[in-house]
Amino acid sequence: MSDNEKLNQWVRPEIRALSAYHVPDPGDMIKLDAMENPYIWPDELRREWLDLLAGVDVNRYPDPQAADLKARLRVSMSVPEGAEIILGNGSDELIQMLAMSVAAPGRTVLSVDPGFVMYRMIATFCGMRYAGVPLNWDDFSLDLETLLAAIEKEQPALIFLAYPNNPTGNLFAKNAILDVIEAAPGLVVVDEAYAPFTDESFMGRLGEFDNLLVMRTVSKMGLAGLRLGLLAGPADWLGEVEKTRLPYNINVLTQVSAEFALAHQSVFDEQTHAVREARGQLFAELERVVGVTPYPSDANFILLRVPQGRALSLFEDLKGKGVLVKNLHGAHPLLEDCLRVTVGTPGENSAFLSAISTLL
Repeated sequence: MSDNEKLNQWVRPEIRALSAYHVPDPGDMIKLDAMENPYIWPDELRREWLDLLAGVDVNRYPDPQAADLKARLRVSMSVPEGAEIILGNGSDELIQMLAMSVAAPGRTVLSVDPGFVMYRMIATFCGMRYAGVPLNWDDFSLDLETLLAAIEKEQPALIFLAYPNNPTGNLFAKNAILDVIEAAPGLVVVDEAYAPFTDESFMGRLGEFDNLLVMRTVSKMGLAGLRLGLLAGPADWLGEVEKTRLPYNINVLTQVSAEFALAHQSVFDEQTHAVREARGQLFAELERVVGVTPYPSDANFILLRVPQGRALSLFEDLKGKGVLVKNLHGAHPLLEDCLRVTVGTPGENSAFLSAISTLL
């Protein structure tokens, strides 16, 4: 039997049909493709952090419950009293834990399209069907009538709604999300990965609904390298999800580093405030670029539609000028001719604007 025949025999067909998640090597380019905080830590803070790490013993396993870090996160992210917390190696692991907890033959994960690609991928990993409900074409808002009809038809075990949405950057109408929560037969997870860049949140609504969970991450505030996500919600539900968490999933260096960083949250608040300010300026400048349509954003990136048929060539030409953005053309019909640019430092944003203005 050939290697290919063995692969076909043993690897699930739906996995064989997937493409691995690809992260491009930015080399020396200005990196505006991954929604990262563009600012590094101040030197004094970095030295204090390194001194702290020097005293960490890595020969022992970390606290399996990360109790001190959870306590810090509860305050930092305003988790309501009575809500339970689970930590994950990034929000990706939390999505996987949720799917594993409810996966069974014939069950469905539902979200909106275009949305975060990992909802679909992890549903597939866990042997679940994925149902994607298209957003409205003009403004990427929820098509509530179609969404509620899909919920009634699919009876999904899990519904994921990113708030703000990735890759479109917009906030869905709050009342529409409440309608979804009330209509859902299973869990509704509001994914607030971009919470540092908006004043809106469902965290304070935990406890009002027995099927609402809220997911956060520290990645966008400036700690992407630590890979730390948080899931908050009713204790009964999270007690079951906790059973799927692998032991010691949050390593000791992440625990110590995240707790230290959150004790200095004002530094990161200043950085995210600067990103918010730069987002408004970048949006205004993009509106002046002939042929570009930027979409309003409550995240740390801006989705833009470029002249028809130009997305691929612009993406490559921008790389040629040393600027890496995200090409979304071909990812979904609603993203035809679209690129996504992360809000960077003023210098990075200027370089991007100069490059795209020259190319158009």
